[in-house]
Amino acid sequence: MEEVDVEPSTTLIPGVGLRQKHVGFEWGPGDILVYETNFKLQGAGPAGPGGPSVHVVRKDEDIYSPILRKLFNESHHIFVGLQNIQEDLPSKNKKPQFVSISKNYRSVIRACMEELQQVAVSTRDASLIAQYGNQVSILLAIELIWNLCEVLFIDAAPAGILLLHLLDWVRLHKADVDEKARDVLQSDSPTHHHAYWEVVISFVLQGRMDEARQVLVKQANLQPASRPVYQLMDSLLQKMPIFNPGGTQTLTEFDVKWRHWHEECDRCLQDNSFASNRHLETICKILVGDEDTMLEHKELLGTWYHFLVSRLLFFHPTVKPSELHYYAQSSMDMFLDTRSAPEPLDSILLAAFEFDLHQVIKDCSIALNNWWFVAHLTDLLDHCKLLQSHNLHFGSNLREFLVLEYASGLFSHHSLWQLAVDYFDHCPEFGRVYLELQIERVPLETERKALKVLRICEQRQMNEQVRSICKIMAKRALSNNRLGSALSWSIRAKDAAFATLISERFLQDYCKRGSFSDLDLIDNLGPAMLLSDRLTFLGKYREFHRLYGETKFTEAAKLLLSLMTAKIAPRSFWMTLLTDALPLLEQKEVIFSVDQTHELMFCLEELTSDSSETAPERPAQDEDIETTKLELLRLALARNLAMAIVKEGTVEA
Repeated sequence: MEEVDVEPSTTLIPGVGLRQKHVGFEWGPGDILVYETNFKLQGAGPAGPGGPSVHVVRKDEDIYSPILRKLFNESHHIFVGLQNIQEDLPSKNKKPQFVSISKNYRSVIRACMEELQQVAVSTRDASLIAQYGNQVSILLAIELIWNLCEVLFIDAAPAGILLLHLLDWVRLHKADVDEKARDVLQSDSPTHHHAYWEVVISFVLQGRMDEARQVLVKQANLQPASRPVYQLMDSLLQKMPIFNPGGTQTLTEFDVKWRHWHEECDRCLQDNSFASNRHLETICKILVGDEDTMLEHKELLGTWYHFLVSRLLFFHPTVKPSELHYYAQSSMDMFLDTRSAPEPLDSILLAAFEFDLHQVIKDCSIALNNWWFVAHLTDLLDHCKLLQSHNLHFGSNLREFLVLEYASGLFSHHSLWQLAVDYFDHCPEFGRVYLELQIERVPLETERKALKVLRICEQRQMNEQVRSICKIMAKRALSNNRLGSALSWSIRAKDAAFATLISERFLQDYCKRGSFSDLDLIDNLGPAMLLSDRLTFLGKYREFHRLYGETKFTEAAKLLLSLMTAKIAPRSFWMTLLTDALPLLEQKEVIFSVDQTHELMFCLEELTSDSSETAPERPAQDEDIETTKLELLRLALARNLAMAIVKEGTVEA
């Protein structure tokens, strides 16, 4: 996109600058952190009262509105559905689907608008009422622009049908006429109501001739003398041709019929048929397309685009799309005060009537306070193959750029970040890169949230992010002394070093308490125990305890010996393993064979020779305990060896 050609708006932060200090800032994913520094401004006076402060400046407050969050959630479902439309279908076949999707988007906008209006009525807080009112006006403008884009670009109605769609567009966004009509018709004397003729003329300006006739007949019934004049007007309104796209009449036939009717209206005006009633004469002037008469009723039209549609209705009902820009520009010039610059909404609508899609999107990006509208509208227009020529200089197309910006904003919200993942998924060029950067910034407050983030990363084979998340959670669990959770996370991260560290902690805990914690996890390690030698030892050592508990002494003895002879067990843990062997050595039945007993004796001697050389001096009490342990082990081993020799000798004999 081009450089923004307007001055950015100024945001005042209450309290900043009172202490006469320089201000620093840090950019965040969706906001800015503004803080006061220790550096005084040059030539500053004494500092104001109070301590230094930190301010969070959010660009988009809308994502924190509970009602507007519904807009984001609902539109996300529509967006995902749009991406799943089959690409191989011809564009002509997909047009009804695109129109339907556009209407779905608009219905979500309208639902949010109505809810905001209801909440605004029920609240008493003046600031909230102002906030809701502002949000409603923004949504009104958004829906107005979207509806027009739907008519001009997505539905792309041809001449004849085009005006019918524009009339529907105006009627939808000028709903105060119906409210005023209800007030008039429900009054005691409708014909004497001050807004009676305003309602009739408003209906005529919107092309609602049947409703205008129903209101007019009340006046005719009260004035028998003037009934012929009212009947003449009723006849003109009834005869007004309206193009029927589903009928057999061609556009040329309709145009001929309309011109005959127009000439009849003009004759009535020239003949002064309505000279006796100025209101009926005004209506007749409108029917012949008198622009000055229409402009005299600006307050009923309300906007220049209503004037444009009414002007076309009574002057050129077969207008072609290519002719719209001329009538739009001239209508705006005639309706608005030329001394003042048009509002942003006027410029956006004019750009739409000029079929300048790029300008519509650019102006909306500048005027609106978030990317929701431009991202979803551009995505829909791109699917309609209407944005193929608009590529950006830095590699991404316009659609992807806007979707990425919108999704990045969602990532700053504590729950909406999950929606953003799908938006990134449907940005083929830079979506994955953005997701990888943004997913790392999601705060992992709970294990449940961490598992959500992890599942997203695993589904997309984002291995680096998976490892990073698991390491963070493993360290957090370890710092909270939750060894089972820490081990589970380190296994998922495939972090051998950290798994070794946690396995050491498990073994230390066992030495202190004499039992294992988190038995379910250790019992079900499976192939994961091969991640590190220490983890393998932890799993096998726990298996030894399980076999011993099930009185499978022979298998338990074999596993215990293999842990030492295969050097799987850390040397520091050998004494614990030998001590665990004592109950097996003391069994009445011989468990360890002669060879196994010799290996145990060798391990004991190797351990005692190493410890005598390297062990630091210990208290006398600890020394006595160790000596007693060694004597007991040697005695048990000697007894077992003797019993094993006798047993094996007897078997051989």
